[in-house]
Amino acid sequence: MDKVLSSAAMRDSDAATIAGGVSGRELMLRAAKGIYNSTRFEKRVAIVCGSGNNAGDGYALALLLADGGIIPQLILLYDKFSKDSKYYFERCRQAGIPYSFFDSKKGLLGYQTVVDCIFGTGFHGSPTGVARDAIAAINSSGAYVISADINSGLDSDSGMGDFIVKSDLTVSVGFYKSGHFLGRAKDFIKKLVNCDIGIEPTSSPYCRIEPCDLFPLFEERKNFSHKGSFGYITLIGGSMCYGGAVKLSNLATSALRSGCGVARLAAPRSIAPSLTPYLLESTYYPMPDDGEGNIVFSERDIDAAISGTSAVAIGMGIGKSRAVYDTVEYILKNYDKSVIIDADALNSVAEYGLTVLKNKRGTVVLTPHLLEFSRLCGRDRESILENPIKHAVEFAREWGVILLLKGPSTVITDGKDVYISDSGCAGMATAGSGDVLSGILAALLARCDGCDISALLAAAGGAYLNGLAGEIAQARVGDVCMTASDTVAAIPSAVKKIREVK
Repeated sequence: MDKVLSSAAMRDSDAATIAGGVSGRELMLRAAKGIYNSTRFEKRVAIVCGSGNNAGDGYALALLLADGGIIPQLILLYDKFSKDSKYYFERCRQAGIPYSFFDSKKGLLGYQTVVDCIFGTGFHGSPTGVARDAIAAINSSGAYVISADINSGLDSDSGMGDFIVKSDLTVSVGFYKSGHFLGRAKDFIKKLVNCDIGIEPTSSPYCRIEPCDLFPLFEERKNFSHKGSFGYITLIGGSMCYGGAVKLSNLATSALRSGCGVARLAAPRSIAPSLTPYLLESTYYPMPDDGEGNIVFSERDIDAAISGTSAVAIGMGIGKSRAVYDTVEYILKNYDKSVIIDADALNSVAEYGLTVLKNKRGTVVLTPHLLEFSRLCGRDRESILENPIKHAVEFAREWGVILLLKGPSTVITDGKDVYISDSGCAGMATAGSGDVLSGILAALLARCDGCDISALLAAAGGAYLNGLAGEIAQARVGDVCMTASDTVAAIPSAVKKIREVK
């Protein structure tokens, strides 16, 4: 797993390294070497520098380029320097490297490569004045753009911002930051790499999921096995208004494709005629309803629907009602395996009371998107976007659940450890994508029962597998035309890709 730090953790780790005897100048030079070695520079290079240590990385980079036969143009936004950046700027002057102050009228046309060294990880807010003009000039330069550490204008914790450098390559320094993955980051970073400069984290980092981390979930199966060896699951969902026969069959198929032995779909009895023709490999349990396709609470039928299973997912297309809430409450009180609460089950919990989450016997995984999480935690979307990891961790810790906060990158936490899954793509912004994820999660959590794979890792693995399958599907059909069934169809290719990286 890749280590990911908050801006505060990076700052503390940097300070501890300096206190341990490595000078800030040395760290700055190491950062510059990491950027220098990350790509091939063309002859006409401009390095746009702000006033802090991020600018110092640019000045040190200029010296390395000059030593390699490329004389860059330094473009300063301010006549202001940090202590270490001043050292490297003076060395650039002594070496005869040309510099000038940014002129918005001239812009940055004519350069083949532009290096963004305006703001570092300490930046928050919105760029103003000359910095804003410089970001606009970088984005309209037509050059290959490299951002040092993080794209200027992008918040290094939240990945948010309203005026951001769009890079072809971002070279993270020391460790990845959460802002490289969250919020708007994917729309502004085309390629991301990290350079190690010899810093050790002073606190527990977040973990970015990689395919090799998930191999235990998809180990080669023994011939001496049967469907019961890989877990039975129940998926409770559907209603007359949200029947979506194909959608619900995708839900079940995604679970089977992800490795469970048997997927049982429990849905209202009155939608059975439209649903059952699509359930080719899944089994079906008819749940009692009110005659209009809405589930009613029945202890006997819940017991029958979830009997013998290792994981249950509830909420997909089920509608929001007191009966849904009562069903969730009963399952949590009486079921000692994994329960995934999604979609309208989440909304029912938010409306009728979160205390139901305290009275549980098994592992509970909540899978909200931003708006659903806003309803659950009682905070507005903007405040969540400002620090999604903080809010996710606090909620998971308070309620004793695994929270999977969906977004362009997904945050998965049990209130202590944090995983980030950055797989996924724009084509997944379509109806049914969350249902596919719930099916995948149920399958992987069922696999955890009785083995040494943690539920937290399984949940993170489900998010990663779902996103990876989505990426494969988008490559096949494009972002505009993609549907959730395309993601389901790509799950086998995604599993194969995970297996190949060991």
